[in-house]
Amino acid sequence: MDYLKWSHQDNIATITIQRPPANALSSGLLRELSGVLDEIEPNREIRAIVIHGEGRFFSAGADIKEFTTVSSSEGFANLGKFGQDLFDRMEKFPKPIIAAIHGAALGGGLELAMACHIRYVSETAKLGLPELQLGLIPGFAGTQRLPKYVGVARAAEMLFTSEPITGLEAVQHGLANQAFPENEVFEQAYKLAGKIAKKSPVSISASIQLLNYAKTEEFYKGTEKEAELFGEVFVSKDAKEGIQAFLEKREPNFTGE
Repeated sequence: MDYLKWSHQDNIATITIQRPPANALSSGLLRELSGVLDEIEPNREIRAIVIHGEGRFFSAGADIKEFTTVSSSEGFANLGKFGQDLFDRMEKFPKPIIAAIHGAALGGGLELAMACHIRYVSETAKLGLPELQLGLIPGFAGTQRLPKYVGVARAAEMLFTSEPITGLEAVQHGLANQAFPENEVFEQAYKLAGKIAKKSPVSISASIQLLNYAKTEEFYKGTEKEAELFGEVFVSKDAKEGIQAFLEKREPNFTGE
């Protein structure tokens, strides 16, 4: 694998994102993650999963440079649908997935974290969906999951301003479970995984199935519409300007076209 490594011991699998410098979520990384889940799911020795990022970040977002290789609205919508389906699978995965977040979980990185069952964060981590800064919108179900955790008003503020919140704020608002000093996050997440791994896999899997009944028909209609608009917004002049401005490290000049 080029972007991930994983191992397991003590009934716990550890998945490490290793795509420096930002651990950006390329389509290749997402395909590798899907493959890792294929390997873990039938392994009866594994009862819990911890996912974290190597280096400075959990994941600082999607791969913006990869966006420049997509030429059509349909292609971009399909990219969104692939991410949505993978993250929906994670939420329904029969073994609990814990995100250990340090540095930053932004854009697609936060969408990945929100698909995990539990989030432990560093107190100073930055969590946000800054896609509107690029003239884009979230495409991996971020518009549907974020308000579920923080409420519609705060989700609107985070989306419209593109400004992240800290790990401590994420706990206060219900987006994360607990916050720790940065050097303790992974250790604490692994400790939690150890507690969960001692439970009956039968009852854990049943509980995950039941928790997913909270995902309504409207959630899936919302994700379907998100993928469609993800593609439509992508071909706008504003999106082209936002992506170019990001690559050129300057402020975008949006015209509403």
